[in-house]
Amino acid sequence: MEASMKPYYVAILIQLIYTGMFVISKAAFNQGMNTYIYIFYRQAAGSLILLPIALLRKKNAQRPVMSSRVLLKLFLCALIGIALGVNLYHVSLKFTSATVASAADSSLPAITFFFAVLLRMEDVKLRSSSGIAKVTGVALCLAGVFTIAFYAGPSISPPNHHRAFASDPAPAGSKPAVPKGVWIQWTFLMVVGEMCWCLWIILETAVLKDYPDKLFVTVTECLFSTVQTFVVAVVAERDFSKWKLGFNISLLAILYSGSMVTGASYYLQTWCLQMRGPMFFAAWTPLCFVFTVFCSSFFLGEIVHVGSILGGILLVGSLYTILWGKSKESKADDVADDTEKDEHNKKSSQGYLEELQHTTAEVKESTLTGSSTLHVQEP
Repeated sequence: MEASMKPYYVAILIQLIYTGMFVISKAAFNQGMNTYIYIFYRQAAGSLILLPIALLRKKNAQRPVMSSRVLLKLFLCALIGIALGVNLYHVSLKFTSATVASAADSSLPAITFFFAVLLRMEDVKLRSSSGIAKVTGVALCLAGVFTIAFYAGPSISPPNHHRAFASDPAPAGSKPAVPKGVWIQWTFLMVVGEMCWCLWIILETAVLKDYPDKLFVTVTECLFSTVQTFVVAVVAERDFSKWKLGFNISLLAILYSGSMVTGASYYLQTWCLQMRGPMFFAAWTPLCFVFTVFCSSFFLGEIVHVGSILGGILLVGSLYTILWGKSKESKADDVADDTEKDEHNKKSSQGYLEELQHTTAEVKESTLTGSSTLHVQEP
């Protein structure tokens, strides 16, 4: 019983890790941490953690040589997914809220599906229930994004007025502290960041077909992204006094993201995907949204608005609608395969019976002919 429950515990733990990332990163940004410098340090920390593990594994196991073509693909993956996508996502987090960031994660399946259709990697059968569910999921995703961007609604005051991660004056992340136009702009840029990440997922899948070693691929991308994000950070912030780290929330955010997100959660996600598959893992994503709504309000003192919660609910609905459509489609494909196999087996059985009957008839005929011949030869 305990063994069968392990994937559930791991899935919940992964969502807690990401909740911690949203809250601690937002706290660091509230206290003035530059987002571009944060991403560089985070990728560098992840590389330092994963590289020794990959080198130890290389000694114990033979690995095929990585071609220049695969290296180029990994460089592009790191550029699109991390240097562009993750940077956009975290800059948007600075101007919006941790609640919006966690809600935006629920839009990943809908955006990935949209790109898969554009790239002809996914078929949509509009006359089937699975096809209708997928299209409905994309519509709910768009509705959720527009709700978060354009509708504030009543505010929900934080339950804790003594915040664990205190920041200056106004609670950054609440809509009144950010002009509406800026809030809308960065909400949509956060979605653009999610789009970049979805492209990364699609490209990463293609790369893993050419080079299936997940750990080595991840380490290589971490190294590439460290160089890329360093260039972005230098261009964005040339005052190197702001690169200094002290014993504060910024250092905690970097160490947490590098070790827990890039390090521990990578292993846990891989294990969870191997045990139960991508649909099981994706189904737990909304739990992060629920955790983040509570933690951002309690620890950061964020004023959560009803519009953000409604938008998050629509995005969660989008996620489960698409997952249901994919599940329905998979079952239909399995039924079709079983039917085809049954028909094939039936035809094979009929063919075997016909062949057996034909052989039996030939044997009878040859037996009768042999008997007649023997009868004629008798004196």
